[in-house]
Amino acid sequence: MQTLAVPLLPEFPRLLDTTASNAAWLITITLLTGAVFAPVLGRLGDMYGKRRMLLVALGAMAVGSALGAVSSEFLVVLVARGLQGIGIAVIPLGISIMRDELPADRVGSGIAVMSSTLGAGGAVGLPLTGLVAEYADWHWLFAGSALFAVFQILLVRSFVPESPVRSGGSFDTVGAVGLSAALLCLLLPVSRGTMWGWDSPLVLGLFAASVVLFLAWGFYELRVPATPLVNLRISARPAVLLTNLASILIGVAMFASFMVSAQMLQAPTGTGYGFGLSLMLSGVALLPVGGAMVAFSPLSARISRRWGPGVTLVLGVSILAVGNLARPLVHSPLAGVIVVVTVTAIGAALAYGAVPALIMRAVPLSETAAANSLNALCRSIGTSTCSALVATVSAGMLVRVGGQTYPSLDSYTVIFLIAGGAAVLAGLIGALTPSPKPETVTVPARVAVTAGGPR
Repeated sequence: MQTLAVPLLPEFPRLLDTTASNAAWLITITLLTGAVFAPVLGRLGDMYGKRRMLLVALGAMAVGSALGAVSSEFLVVLVARGLQGIGIAVIPLGISIMRDELPADRVGSGIAVMSSTLGAGGAVGLPLTGLVAEYADWHWLFAGSALFAVFQILLVRSFVPESPVRSGGSFDTVGAVGLSAALLCLLLPVSRGTMWGWDSPLVLGLFAASVVLFLAWGFYELRVPATPLVNLRISARPAVLLTNLASILIGVAMFASFMVSAQMLQAPTGTGYGFGLSLMLSGVALLPVGGAMVAFSPLSARISRRWGPGVTLVLGVSILAVGNLARPLVHSPLAGVIVVVTVTAIGAALAYGAVPALIMRAVPLSETAAANSLNALCRSIGTSTCSALVATVSAGMLVRVGGQTYPSLDSYTVIFLIAGGAAVLAGLIGALTPSPKPETVTVPARVAVTAGGPR
């Protein structure tokens, strides 16, 4: 869902009879709804059932996909992309269900594979979009997504049990509205700053508003009488806080490699770094990235089981740093480029597999979904920051080839160096992150544990 529309972005102004500026909202809206609904559905999952909220997220994705499949009106497709973005909540909810349901010896590998789908899904989305764009009408992208979402709903209803762990309490509506407003003021300028101008009054005003809103929201959350949307006292624990900070940096380091590599493969050979591949072929060339993330996720669990998730995190970001820092040195052949990008993916798989384990060791069972959703939000902030970084640096260093402008090799070198630095900093944070012993709470099967006792 996150990368489904990215390759078609240059075509959407023509396909939807709109401007390029409006078309960019088809990417931004998915980011915003995903960031807002991940913590909201996470908290609701802890309170009323994670499987129930999992179905809500998949249902929103199905409805949005169906809307996009039947319309060519810009506003309708914009709403469709917004509903699709709610699907990002599936990741933290799924991880939390696994903690509640799987045997202890399978929890690590389960959450590692689930976590890796954040990268693997994005890698699959690029060639899939290219294939459909070349051989079929673009509406089939949405129609296929709708059918797949319905299929997932049927599978969840048939095979995924409702989590027995419930926190109870009442939903923090004020906290949800406050966090949504703060995130909107933060992510809008991050995602649109290149277009609006980083020093424009609108961008600076939104950043200032986000700071004020986050402070006011935090003040309220610490004093809310009911169950807070985000338990800031738990989120402030060093193991949770440092892991979330590392997740933002991992998002930058991972997404830079994936995003820039696709652009470089499609660039003409005259740029000095491009291979002139089509949209579909560039996606196919990057398929090993998604495969590596899924294949190496179980290894992440095995390393964490033996030496602890903190060691796995540091190892993963170290490999991620090597891949990014080596990327400016490898421009050819194509196989060499694919190998380096795949190394980056392996590092991301190990790091992302360790992150949920660190989070869940540090929070109570009743806070699992909310804590994982906050971590998913941190990853989204990292990837959106990376997108803004790539757009800003690329726009500042250009070369002209065949009458068209492309980002220069120097601009991509700067991006990879920044991404490598982000991975190194994430490693330092990971090394300083304490590893609390996991809580051992036995929950009777099919008994819902609430704040007021078994239900």
